[in-house]
This record gives sequence, structure tokens and C-alpha cells, in this order.
Amino acid sequence: MSILKPRSGIRRLLHNRAFDRLREKLASMHPSSVAEDLRDLDSEETVEVLRHASRDHRAEILSHMEPDEQIEVTDLLDREELAELLSRMPPDDRVDLFKQMPDETQDLVLPAMTLDRRNELLRLASYEEETAGALMTSEYVTVHSWQTAPEATGSVRQQATTAETISFAYVVDDDGVLEGVVSLRQLILAPPSARISEIMQRDLITVHVDDDQEEVAREIRESDLVALPVVDDEGVLVGIVTADDAMEVEEEETTEDFQRMASVTIMETSLRDAGIWLLYRVRIPWLLVLVFINVFAGAVIASYEEMIEAYVALVFFMPLLIDSSGNAGSQAATLVIRALGTGDVEPRDWPRMLARELGVVIPIGLSMALGVLVIAQFRAPEVLVPVGLSMLSVVIFGSLIGVIMPFILNKVGLDPAAASAPLITSLADIGGVIIYFAISAWYLGAMF
Repeated sequence: MSILKPRSGIRRLLHNRAFDRLREKLASMHPSSVAEDLRDLDSEETVEVLRHASRDHRAEILSHMEPDEQIEVTDLLDREELAELLSRMPPDDRVDLFKQMPDETQDLVLPAMTLDRRNELLRLASYEEETAGALMTSEYVTVHSWQTAPEATGSVRQQATTAETISFAYVVDDDGVLEGVVSLRQLILAPPSARISEIMQRDLITVHVDDDQEEVAREIRESDLVALPVVDDEGVLVGIVTADDAMEVEEEETTEDFQRMASVTIMETSLRDAGIWLLYRVRIPWLLVLVFINVFAGAVIASYEEMIEAYVALVFFMPLLIDSSGNAGSQAATLVIRALGTGDVEPRDWPRMLARELGVVIPIGLSMALGVLVIAQFRAPEVLVPVGLSMLSVVIFGSLIGVIMPFILNKVGLDPAAASAPLITSLADIGGVIIYFAISAWYLGAMF
């Protein structure tokens, strides 16, 4: 059973010039829902719709749009409109959009922003990509340790309108150095005479501005945090990374891992919005590389031409054995890459993982060998022994390749996900061909 999402009617209201009803419709919808429906409109129509939304709502809608859609929209806005829109966006979303803009657009919009907004934007934009600094927001709530609970509550109330989250208030000294954290619940339940220094939590988890964003996202998930404070070298609180931003990072990283595992160059846009030429460019490089890699398998087969002529039945089992080797390698690699990505396995764990894989893959190989022996007994009993031995050997070989390759790539500084399924499969296929014909030549007494 499927549930169809009803159309919002935004395009119909726009084309009918029912602007009052359009404004009511936009006000009643969540920004993410509006952004989703705007994907069916062209950029000019999108800009016109946004101009009928309230200013704050307009900024929220833009924040939920895809990066390429944001750029198309901002290209149609004048300098004052764009500056105001940026100023009303959350700091992290504002920086992301600003970095995507052409240099000439950046130079045009910066002078139109207030000095505080401009300085904040340039500070956040200065952090390296894919770090905590680039991911964080500067809209958070702070209190001081010398304040009483009611004083701190009043301070939180004053800052709440611009803060991204008020579930926790961060305790800082006069220089901005992070001292602790206090929850809104603690503030509400604390006696009026209690000072923040008495109720705050001093032992808290922090990250540095230069920490990798994937590690930050993992820390938030594993620690079950609403937000994670970000500090600089002096321990000064410079921002927070919220759970929703961490979820976006993990989604992006998982998407990139799947693309790499499919031997696809990383796409900066969604599959839905990708054009034919883009899809061609991201898929063709690895496919061409794998073509040339698989040439070696053909060369190996050609070198055993005489043996194949003498035992034609070997050809029947070749696809079965080679595919089994590649499938075993791909399966093992997928498990290891995922474990490395989630932190369940560390690079130093490779000996243990290799040993455990041997303990698993040997019985798997024996089971698959038994199955192919049954087939060989009826189809070609003269090659029964080499087929059975080859099945056991290629499954073990493919699995070990699948386990060790991600660790090797990690050791040389490459992304383990680059040990993609097609690459592992190709290596396992070549090894499977060599193993199969070597065992067959040995057992059958054939010569090269």
C-alpha cells in the first residue's frame, strides 16, 4: 500500500495570480514541504513564489532547497534581496550557500550586509571544508557561572529568539572560554538561590574546530547529544554542531561511500537532478579502468587454450567459479568498509579481521564446494576434483581480498570506500581464473 503526497497547488495558485491564497498556503506549510514542491517549478517561478512568503519563512525555505537550486534562485535576486535573505538564514546554511556563490556574487553581496553579519560570515567561511568549524553554527545560548538560576533563565530567554537550540546553555567565562553546560531542565528546577557554578556539568564532550566532520557526527550519534560544542586552541567556545547537521553529514558520507563502492565518481547533486552528461562522466572512468583490468583475465584464459580444448567441460564451470570469487570478495569488502566507516573497526584491527574471516570463509567455501561437486558429478565427473578444489580456493581468495583491500587503501591514505565492489570483483575474478586453471592444469596433467 502506498501513500501519495497531495500536491500543494503552489503552481496553480501562482499561475492564477491568487496571491492572497498563495501567501496563506505558504504560511501553513513547513519550509521543507515548500522546498520540495518548488522543485517542479523553474527558477523564475520559484523566485516569484519566495517573494510571497514572509521574510523569515523565505530564508527557511531556501535553506531546505538543494545547492544547485539555491544558486539558480540567488542568481535572479538583486543585491539587497540576496543580502537580506542571507542575513536571515541560519549561520551554517548561510555559509554553505555563500561558499557556492561565484566570486563576483560574493563581492557584490558582502557590502550590503551589516558589519556583524559580514564578519561572522567571513569567520565561519574561513574554516576548512568538512571540519567542525565549517559545519557549526554560531547561534547558541551562553550563561555565566556566577549567575543565579533565575538570572541565567532570563539570559536564555533573551537569546532564545536567535538561538538554534535552547535545550542547553553553555557556561563561559568573560573571555568566552567554555567552562561547562547546563540544561534548561536544570535551570527550571534549580532553587532561586542556586548559582550556575553549583548545578552546571563541568565534564563535557567537546570537539576542536579542525576536527573532521564525520568524527563529529559520529560523536553526536554515539553520545546521543542534541548538540556538541566546538572550541578553538584556547578552549574558547566558537560554535556548536547540532544533531540535525550531524545527520546530514552522515547521510552525505553514506551516499559518497555507496557511490565509491559502485565505482562512481562523487556527484555534487542528487540523482534526480543529475543530467545525462553528468551521469556519463561520473560512471565512465572506473568502467574503462575495469575493462583494462579484466583484459588480464582474458590473457590467462588464452594461455590455457590447449587444456580447454582437451577438457571442454572446464568452460562450463568457469563463470560459476569466477562469479563466486567476485561475490565473496564484494560481500566481505562491503562489511569491512561499513565497519570502518562507522568506527566499529579500526585500521589496527586488520590481523584480527583477517583471522576471523578465514574462520568464516573456510566453512563457506567448503559448503559451496560441496554444492558444485554435486553438479560436477552429473555434468562432468572427469573435472570433479579440480572444480571442487577451485571453488574452495577462489572463495577463500576472494574473501581475503575483500577484507584486506580496504585496510591497504586506508594505510596509504585513500578512502577505504574506494575499494569498490566492481574493483574487488575484478581483482577476485582475475585471481579466480588463475587459481581455477592452475589447479586444473596440476590435477589433469595439462601443460601451459
